Amino acid sequence: MTKPKILLLGELDHAHKQWDSLSELGELITPSSTNRADFIAECQSGALDGVVAAYRTFVSVKITGLFDSELINALPRSWKYLAHCGAGYDQIDAEACSARDPPLLVSNVPSAPDDATADTAIFLMLGALRNFNPSMVALRQGTWRGAPPPALGHDPQGKVLGILGMGGIGRNMKKKAEVFGMSTIYHNRRRLDDVQSAGAEYVSFEDLLKRSDVLSLNLPLNPKTRHIISTEQFKLMKPTAVVVNTARGAVIDEAALVDALDRGLIAGAGLDVFEKEPEIHPGLLKNDKVMLLPHMGTWTSETQEKMEEWAINNIRAALQTGKLNSPIFEQQ
Repeated sequence: MTKPKILLLGELDHAHKQWDSLSELGELITPSSTNRADFIAECQSGALDGVVAAYRTFVSVKITGLFDSELINALPRSWKYLAHCGAGYDQIDAEACSARDPPLLVSNVPSAPDDATADTAIFLMLGALRNFNPSMVALRQGTWRGAPPPALGHDPQGKVLGILGMGGIGRNMKKKAEVFGMSTIYHNRRRLDDVQSAGAEYVSFEDLLKRSDVLSLNLPLNPKTRHIISTEQFKLMKPTAVVVNTARGAVIDEAALVDALDRGLIAGAGLDVFEKEPEIHPGLLKNDKVMLLPHMGTWTSETQEKMEEWAINNIRAALQTGKLNSPIFEQQ
């Protein structure tokens, strides 16, 4: 019997042995295409017939474009499984995957990124609260702390951390923020049980905005969450509050954020993600009240290796049992 084909979309940095071990279950292949048009043509030519499962990275979007209905309908019918190496999967249209006949079953990596992403959020939170960024810039420009010095920052002790999207990353951040003497409130699409919330207070979306000294965004990007934070939400927040985003850029309306910062509706922000990466709104670049990172939430060798291994194990489970270990929420 011909072995099924297993497609690698993107590159592996760490788990090469684990990937190679999948050769016991199928033929490991890569596409010849380097752009979306060629990839669709490659699919339609029959060159990828026999592919049963694929591993994809976030940056492989450069090869395939978004996994939207056009692309999904061009895939060979043999293709049953897609293992995404990441927690967020907004590049993949879950509804279109489920509607395909047969469905394209998708998995993500739900917990391996939690520590590294929460650490990044804490870094951005502290930097924004303490107003470190103006003096970090001034120091490199040779003016020491700045002339004049920046406004005094604020201690995290006694402050309220508000988490929008209390999943694994949000819960991890809560635990770490407690070390700094912060209390936590949260809003979710559903209230967590007492074990998962671990003492965090469940509040309405409006109360979350009004009470938070730090608003951390830890929710997936989808049509319902796009621009969930915009002008009307900033108006409800404390003028001393800061916003931290390590989720996806488009959950914030960046133009509204720039306006809110300029008008003093909020005090600062810490951002690891942006609406049109790698482009950054010029109003964010020029505002020294904003801590900026170029999407480095999981930029550690340990975390990326864990993520790669998790995604590979999803493929192994699918080929051996017919089920993915961690199917996306929409397909559970």
